[in-house]
Amino acid sequence: MEKVLSSDGTAIAFDRTGDGPPLILVGGALQHRAMDSSTARLAELLAPHLTVFHYDRRGRGDSGDTRPYAVDREVDDLGALIDEAGGWAFVYGMSSGGALALEAAARGLAVTKLALYEPPFAIENGDHGGAADFEARLRRLTSSGRRGDAVELFLTESGMPVDGVARMRNTPIWPQFESVAHTLLYDTTILSDQESLLAERVPSITAPTLLIDGGASAPWARSAVEGLARRLPHPRRRTLEGQTHEVAPEPLAPVLREFFAG
Repeated sequence: MEKVLSSDGTAIAFDRTGDGPPLILVGGALQHRAMDSSTARLAELLAPHLTVFHYDRRGRGDSGDTRPYAVDREVDDLGALIDEAGGWAFVYGMSSGGALALEAAARGLAVTKLALYEPPFAIENGDHGGAADFEARLRRLTSSGRRGDAVELFLTESGMPVDGVARMRNTPIWPQFESVAHTLLYDTTILSDQESLLAERVPSITAPTLLIDGGASAPWARSAVEGLARRLPHPRRRTLEGQTHEVAPEPLAPVLREFFAG
């Protein structure tokens, strides 16, 4: 494990593996190095071709957290990692991590290629009122210390069956989820500004951008990716047949390798 200091003094922890051009992996909601074996496996598969940075977003795992939260601070974290990588980097963002990666590229960070997997934008028929209600409920649970209930709300609203979440609460991974429950509000904050991001900042992104979805994912994922493609100047599209939002690293790695190292 290594650490780099963000501009506000927050320590951001990361693992660096492999050899080649630098690639930073940006996790989605709840993901961090202590429990994210899928991203660790992805880094392993990409390491023969790329220098891969797998980091804990602020407030998660071994990274610090400076309040109050602001999207600017998370963008600065990525900027610090890019500086550590040598002043430029490729970036891959998963789910809400894709929204953060897109924001960073739109703000002019030295992202030379960008790949996103199913960023959860409500582009077509988006229920922004419902999103605001979800954020308010999530805030009430986290502020009252009900971390497990906050995670359960997030997972069930994301489509996981209630009985499946109930079983998960009794597994060893659940305390890892609870430890980062407060960061779910960080992700909702990033997504709350999606209208101006998509309308005003995304069209200015000049980096080639690969947009990926799973062939077995929910309809919102295809809608989000296709809507984003219409707003980007240089989009590329791939669908991974048989994959869902919980994409497996084995079919994903060759697609990323071809795009970034090709």
